[in-house]
Amino acid sequence: MVVRIRFSMHGNRHNKIFHIVAINSKQRRDAKPLETLGIYKHTVDPAHDQTSKTVDWSVARIKYWLGVGAQPSKTAVRLFTQVSYIQHRHLTSRFVC
Repeated sequence: MVVRIRFSMHGNRHNKIFHIVAINSKQRRDAKPLETLGIYKHTVDPAHDQTSKTVDWSVARIKYWLGVGAQPSKTAVRLFTQVSYIQHRHLTSRFVC
């Protein structure tokens, strides 16, 4: 079983919330995950023309799943390297498209 770290989309049309999950690579996007690792929220306030991005995750659990061989998606790799909680060298050694 190949485990991937990827996003699962939730919320209504204009208020999306993305859960960062560890899931079997053969399952659909919003299927029940093995573990929920975090939440990524991108909110827009049209009244004040402000956007905010909130990431709430467990770095220890993400490092655990990467350590046991989970493969992150391209989007997950981009988020991890932007926030730089997880070193890029840990991601590229196991990343397979």
